[in-house]
Amino acid sequence: MNYLPWAILALVAYALVAPFMRVATTGSAQIPSNVATIIANTILVALTAGIIAYNQENALSYVTHPKVGYVAIAGVCLTVGILAYYRALSLGPVSVVSPIFGMFLVVSSLLGIVFLNESLTARKALGIGLGVVAVYLVSVE
Repeated sequence: MNYLPWAILALVAYALVAPFMRVATTGSAQIPSNVATIIANTILVALTAGIIAYNQENALSYVTHPKVGYVAIAGVCLTVGILAYYRALSLGPVSVVSPIFGMFLVVSSLLGIVFLNESLTARKALGIGLGVVAVYLVSVE
């Protein structure tokens, strides 16, 4: 279970994105959400390039990999999702936007079960259902 520390780090780091983006994209000295997206993602690309260089990974060798199309589609989905998320944060409260955005966890889980043949246990089904209920309770004003 060496993935758990990484998952927890991802949780903590990503939990901070919405409040910081909300502050940056609202108020009197706001940054447009699309501009905030390019700044944040430039930092993402630069830091990732540094990690790739540090690990001595030959990223260019994967440009012709048979599965690179899946990565490209994921990149388009990520772009649409992040642009829409940051725009929503610039227009609405974090306490409503983030839980709705967080429903991607439920949808991703269902896609994994339906299309990737991942197991559906009673516990997972309950968790997915409770996730939907939680988002509904948090996001309805």
